[in-house]
Amino acid sequence: MKAVFVHLSDIHFGQERDGGTNAENADAKKRLIEDARAEVGKLGGKVHGVIVTGDIAYSGNEDEYALAGQWLANLTDAIGCERSDVQMIPGNHDIDRGKITDMIETILFAIREGGDEWLDRNLDNQDSCKVLYERFDAYKGFALDYRCELDLNGGISTSARLEFAPGRAVRFVRLNSALICSSKKEEGKLILGARQRTLPMEEGEEIVVLSHHPLHWFQDSEKARGFLQGRARVFISGHEHFPKLEIVDVENGCQLMMLAAGATAPDQVDDRYTYKYNILAFEWDEENDALAVSLNPRTWDGSVARFRRDDEFMDRKDERQVLGSPNFRRAPKPSDHEELAAAVGELVEEPLAATESEAPGDEHPAAAPAQTGEAGEAGIEVVEAEPSQDVRDLQLRFFQELSQGARLTAFVDFGVVAQIKGRIDHAMERRLFRRAVRQGMAKEIEQLFDQAKSGKGGSEA
Repeated sequence: MKAVFVHLSDIHFGQERDGGTNAENADAKKRLIEDARAEVGKLGGKVHGVIVTGDIAYSGNEDEYALAGQWLANLTDAIGCERSDVQMIPGNHDIDRGKITDMIETILFAIREGGDEWLDRNLDNQDSCKVLYERFDAYKGFALDYRCELDLNGGISTSARLEFAPGRAVRFVRLNSALICSSKKEEGKLILGARQRTLPMEEGEEIVVLSHHPLHWFQDSEKARGFLQGRARVFISGHEHFPKLEIVDVENGCQLMMLAAGATAPDQVDDRYTYKYNILAFEWDEENDALAVSLNPRTWDGSVARFRRDDEFMDRKDERQVLGSPNFRRAPKPSDHEELAAAVGELVEEPLAATESEAPGDEHPAAAPAQTGEAGEAGIEVVEAEPSQDVRDLQLRFFQELSQGARLTAFVDFGVVAQIKGRIDHAMERRLFRRAVRQGMAKEIEQLFDQAKSGKGGSEA
């Protein structure tokens, strides 16, 4: 059975500078949803979700993520997966450029010049590390709603594992390639760092790595390439807005797929750059005991103003690539007598086993213990138990279907807070929402959705 994903990159919500561009981009994004619904329907398998390889927003602010959340809700509804089934990583446009001060530019320049040693030095310093991650504040809140928490110490925080059969699984490893991005052009100067490029390896498990920047944007690219070629099976990137596919023969029985994505919404549409996205299907090829990846690249056809298959990109390559998979072969192959999974399992988010990179006292959201009573601003608990999937889904709908005014009014009406004074950011709203759920307001929240639909007729991307 296949695990199907819609793959997007460089969606750039908020990039439009004029009404005409906004109208064209909005139309293309609406057509993309229609096209994705039709194409995944042809495959007949379960749609496991959406993959976004960075640059969800254009300027890294909360208003842009609100637009992205509404559109992603329409997309996930159309293709038949849960709204929370979205994997994402940050890109350079997911950084709040307004927070790149002269002091931060100086720190980033020193890290680029000093390499791994200076990166680790700043990550190990609590104040410097906090400064690096403050630029991602809006993205962090948005990604947290989708269970794609950023590691706050320069490492890989959570990953998603998908089991095809007993002893045969694929793991999606998500990197923050934008960690030391500034406002300048940085090709060949970025650093992944040892904490991110040291990929995990488990018998019976092949790795798909998600990175916004292609490999040649890093000064430690050769070190990273070694881990990729020795441990990963697929490397998916974005950023350059132009698609490319390469199958690397690492050694006998070992291959690496390098897939660079086109932009879902490029900075400008011309003869070279246009709207693009992919439909990916992963499966265990039992005969070859290998990971097979099927690719359906979609591109905008201006002659008919809709998406079509990108035959030029495929350039006579096979749509289905069976990749030599040594990590599968290292584990016993499920026997014919062993009960095999009738269908691909669910995508399970989980932290990686290695946690050495986490500094004492860090506030890693995935590692936060179940605890109440630690009060922050307005007496709201800062450290809380990991929410259930039902609560996460309800939370996504809360932010996607209600305006901020309606949400804040609800908090007061529910008695969560007596009044709202000043600006409330997404992180604070999330804590208010979960307090409302803990106080038994889930049904009342669901009623708000019905009221919003009846009053506004719903929303459309």
